[in-house]
Amino acid sequence: MKEKRFSKITLITVVLFSLLVNVFASQPIYVGKAGTKGKVLSKYIEPAELKKIVDNSVDSIWILDVRSEKAYANGHIPTAKSFPIATISDRLDEIPKDKYLIMYCNVGGTVKLVSKKLKKAGYKRYINWGGISRWEWEKEANKGIKTEN
Repeated sequence: MKEKRFSKITLITVVLFSLLVNVFASQPIYVGKAGTKGKVLSKYIEPAELKKIVDNSVDSIWILDVRSEKAYANGHIPTAKSFPIATISDRLDEIPKDKYLIMYCNVGGTVKLVSKKLKKAGYKRYINWGGISRWEWEKEANKGIKTEN
């Protein structure tokens, strides 16, 4: 009887722990601070909050798409600037250090790599927003750019 009870408790504990790990693993990774005048954006920005930033064209915030040029051309968050991971090291001089950077990729892992490069280069205002799949609204596509499918 005690053995059955112990097994159930162990099973429940393992399941709960697994759920917690999955919840925290799916959250974007906080790397720095980003914010507008008087407002600090939290380490987790809801998609609706990013939509407000896009709709209101906040000059102090840049949205960086670190996916490939092809992925960017096929559809990106409006106002996002394309800085593919393959070229970002050579283009750091194009990214002002006084801007707040919100970066995204496909799922968040590429941004983590870019974040290390930014930190090494002295950037302090950036966050990993995660993947573009979190963006629920219409994406912009670069018209006139031919992309392979």
